[in-house]
Amino acid sequence: MKSLNHFSKHLLLCGALSAAIFLTSCGGDDHEHEMPELTSAVAVLYPTEGNTASGTVTFTLTESGKVDVVAEISGLSPNSYHGFHIHQYGDLTASDGTATGGHYNPEDHEHGAPGMGHHHAGDFGNVQSDAQGNGRKEMTVEFISINGDHNPILGRGIILHAGEDDLVSQPTGAAGARIAQGVIGVAHPETSL
Repeated sequence: MKSLNHFSKHLLLCGALSAAIFLTSCGGDDHEHEMPELTSAVAVLYPTEGNTASGTVTFTLTESGKVDVVAEISGLSPNSYHGFHIHQYGDLTASDGTATGGHYNPEDHEHGAPGMGHHHAGDFGNVQSDAQGNGRKEMTVEFISINGDHNPILGRGIILHAGEDDLVSQPTGAAGARIAQGVIGVAHPETSL
């Protein structure tokens, strides 16, 4: 029985080593299994506990390598401003949105406005609502990529805040609680939102 146990351990070790060698030989410098650069992504925003804001945010890669961002939100207070950011994690397990962490900031900049020279990669300013509580924001940015080399956003969180981002207060613009959250995912190529 003791020799069988030793033999089983030997087989397991050989199997593990074979798998490691196989994976290493398949990985190497061969990039044929890497995901190609995506041209579109989408986040569906769901209200956090006790809130009503929801919507979608789409990201579309342009021919020039920039990213078009379109947010369409409903369920907001009429004629109000709401901080709008990409956050570090695509984790929606907290009912108040806090599991998404802080603003996505891979280049370690201070918080600011999207038009500033240096700001968080996740700084998207504010969404303004109309008299019916609906908001739409369109912008084209060059400080992120969908899944490319420069500040990729795929799998990150999107947060809509209760208050206005003042665009200067550190580290988050004093925008208040998180009223809607979502995760940036791969968009279906045949779906038009």
